[in-house]
Amino acid sequence: MTKILTQLKYQRGVAVVTALLLTTLAITIVASLFWQQQVQVRSIENQRLQLQKKWIFRGAIDWARLILREDARQSGKVDYLGEPWAVKLEDTRLDQYVENGKQDTEASEASLSGQIVDAQAMYNLNNLATDGIPDAREIAVYTKLLTNLRLPSELAKRTANMIAQTQIVPVVPKGAPDSSASQTAKSVQRDKNEIEFVGFTQVDDLLSVPGYTPEMVYKLRTFVTVLPRRGGITAVNLNTAPAEVLSARIEGVSMSDAAVIVASRERSYFNQLADFQNRFPDKAKAITEKDLQVWTSFFIVNGKVKMSRSALDISALIERADDASTTVIWLREN
Repeated sequence: MTKILTQLKYQRGVAVVTALLLTTLAITIVASLFWQQQVQVRSIENQRLQLQKKWIFRGAIDWARLILREDARQSGKVDYLGEPWAVKLEDTRLDQYVENGKQDTEASEASLSGQIVDAQAMYNLNNLATDGIPDAREIAVYTKLLTNLRLPSELAKRTANMIAQTQIVPVVPKGAPDSSASQTAKSVQRDKNEIEFVGFTQVDDLLSVPGYTPEMVYKLRTFVTVLPRRGGITAVNLNTAPAEVLSARIEGVSMSDAAVIVASRERSYFNQLADFQNRFPDKAKAITEKDLQVWTSFFIVNGKVKMSRSALDISALIERADDASTTVIWLREN
C-alpha cells in the first residue's frame, strides 16, 4: 500500500513538473510570437515612414523647381542672393500632415527644412579637362583656388589628370560587333559636345586622387562642385560666388580685390557682365561669359525631413534651361 501511495505521489509530481514545463513553453512561444509581431510591425512602420519622408521631399523638390521657374520668368537672366530662391527654409513643422498615425487633433511630428544653393557659385571640377585632355588654363584657376584655401597647389594637376582619364572613350575597331566596349563608348560619349563623366561625379571622388585627405575634401566642399559639361566650361556666377572662387576665376584679382567685389555686389548686384566691367574696368580686361556670368543654370537643393524618430537628408541637382524648364539631374541621400 505504501509503495502504491509513493508511486502516486511520484506520478503527481511528474505531472506537475510536466504541466509547468508545458506552461513555460507555451508562454515562451507566445512571447516569441508577440516579439516577432512587434518587430514586423516596427519594420513596416519604419518602411512607411521612410516612404512618406521621400514623398514629402519629392514635393519639396517640385516646390523648389517651381520657385526656380518663376524666378527665371520674372527676373530673366540674372540670379543673386537677394532673390526668393536663396532664402533658407528653417525647420518647419508640417502640422497638417497626419499620415504618420497621429490623430487629427494632435500636432504632427513631421518637419521640413532646406535650402536652394547656386551650384555655379562654386568651381566646377569638370572644367579641368576636355575630351580627355587637361586644360592648362583651368589648372591655373584651380591651383589659385587651392592656394587661396591654403591647400597643396600640386593637387590641381593631379586632379586634372584624373578627370581627364574618366573622359577617355574606348576605341572600337571599324566593323567590330556591338561589344561591351562599344556599349561603354556609347554611354560615355553622347555627342562631340557632351561628355558623360562616369568616373568623377561628386566632390567625394577627390579622395581617389593621391594627396587628398577627408579634411581637405570637407574644406573644399563649399568651394568646388561636379557639374555636367554643356559644350564648354561652366562659368561662375559673379553674384553668388565667394571671394576665394572669384579670386581664382578672375585673373589678376587678389583675395582683397575679391572682397571688394563681394562688398560691391552686396550693395547692388551685377545685372550683366558689362555692369561688372564698368565698376571694375582694371579687373575685367580679359573676362568673357565663358568665365563669368550673372545668371545660373545649375542649382543644388538640400533638404532634411524629420518624422517621429527618424530623419532623411537628401540633395538634388536641378538644371534650369533657357526656357525656364527644370530637370532633376541626380538625387542623392546624404
